[in-house]
Amino acid sequence: MMAAMHSPMTLPTEVARAAPDRIEAVGWGAFVGPETARPGLELDTGWCEKRRFRAKPGDKLITPGEGGRADVVLGFGDRGQVSAATLRLAGAAFARSTGEAKTIALDLSGISDLGIGAELAVGAAIEGFWGARYRFTRYHAGDPDPLESLTIVVAAEEVAPAERGLERGRVIADATRLARDLSNEPAGALTPVQLAEVAVEIATRCGLEVTVLDEAAIAEAGLGGLLGVAAGSVQPPRLIKLVYDPPAALASKWPDGTVPTVALVGKGITFDSGGLSLKTPEGMLTMKTDMSGAADVIATLGACRALGVAVRVVGLAPTAENMPGGRATKPGDVLKIRNGKTIEVVNTDCEGRLVLADGLSLAAEEEPDCIVDLATLTGACVVALGSRIAGLMGNDDRVIAAIHAASERAGEPTWPLPLPDAYRSDIDSEVADMKNQGKRAAGTITAALLLQEFVADRPWAHLDIAGPSRSDEDSGEFRKGSTGFGVRTLLELLGSYEPLNSPAAGAAGGKVIA
Repeated sequence: MMAAMHSPMTLPTEVARAAPDRIEAVGWGAFVGPETARPGLELDTGWCEKRRFRAKPGDKLITPGEGGRADVVLGFGDRGQVSAATLRLAGAAFARSTGEAKTIALDLSGISDLGIGAELAVGAAIEGFWGARYRFTRYHAGDPDPLESLTIVVAAEEVAPAERGLERGRVIADATRLARDLSNEPAGALTPVQLAEVAVEIATRCGLEVTVLDEAAIAEAGLGGLLGVAAGSVQPPRLIKLVYDPPAALASKWPDGTVPTVALVGKGITFDSGGLSLKTPEGMLTMKTDMSGAADVIATLGACRALGVAVRVVGLAPTAENMPGGRATKPGDVLKIRNGKTIEVVNTDCEGRLVLADGLSLAAEEEPDCIVDLATLTGACVVALGSRIAGLMGNDDRVIAAIHAASERAGEPTWPLPLPDAYRSDIDSEVADMKNQGKRAAGTITAALLLQEFVADRPWAHLDIAGPSRSDEDSGEFRKGSTGFGVRTLLELLGSYEPLNSPAAGAAGGKVIA
């Protein structure tokens, strides 16, 4: 059973008022300007300049300390502008600077004096640290992480909030690590059936309701898009549904007793060959990560209870392989989706929108307060926004604004794109309600316009994570490979969620068209 591929982090990590006596590396912050170092430690500014250390966020400088200890100086930027993003970069830089050290400490004492609370600061630092420390070593022989303990040093009055931040940061980092593990797993080792097994194990461990539909149940449910994509593969498809219901103590926060539901839908193509519209060999190299949206949804649901999420969350992951077998869907075939609408398949490599159409139809039937889907959907989005920013589209300004704000707080950049009705004709079909690919221009938008056909009247937003779901290099908090992009944004959204009929959610919504 594939669930054994991932287990929660168990490395000893603690908050303390001082670093342990025997420590091999300690990190501390320095600022831009004349007051570069913290009190009691001095930096030779000339020496720093020669080594191009300017104390900007993400900068690091390793200096010899007492008794062979390494002092890692971390850039905190301008003293008055320290933020969660600053601490994530500092945590990541520290993780990359400790080498083979077994016992390390990160000194954040007095961090509250900089205008950022200890809880937020420590949580962000832990996210950055474990993000950069992450390594996918399942297939490496004898390559363990040497680290044995991490101590976060804070002032006495900061201990309690720092401990809360440490726990929250650990849970979020672990959820992100799960998403990365799943997306980094070779497609031959993580089929749709095996991904469903992982989801069942996560549900059991994290107190979730779980339902898995096999191919017979998928056919009975009328999920024609999912069946059509899976038709060419010997690996059968699965529809994974996870449900998180908040405990009564959390649900009681809603004054009218009605707990809002948020539906999350993630694209789960465990390998995308392109089908009969075959990709190039180079184009297939990273297609094991085409299930990053589903991985994000599974990981997010798994963290909801530990983070005290107060809304009901329904997670749906339609999962399949897209292969060019003898029974594969052909260009020109027509598929009927769960909600009764039909799609002409003009390009079998535009398969993600076909499985999402079924997933979104099921999500709409839950009558949620809103629907959010995540998908490595279009190369066009990478062309438009690059590899660090996700495209954000939808049919309701309030949902888009809430996700955009959550992504900014979470340090996962998104950028709203328009969704104009004028482009809907680009996916008109002669033989069906629509076709699965429009013109070359505005490919990200026309893909989202197709998805919009399957959300009924529910407020909805779509995140195209094709760019930031994978990193091609070790940079900042990321290692080469899957990034788990989207998990932090979803958890931030759920943790701060305001129902759309609430005054706090803003004015009445509508389509973003410009």
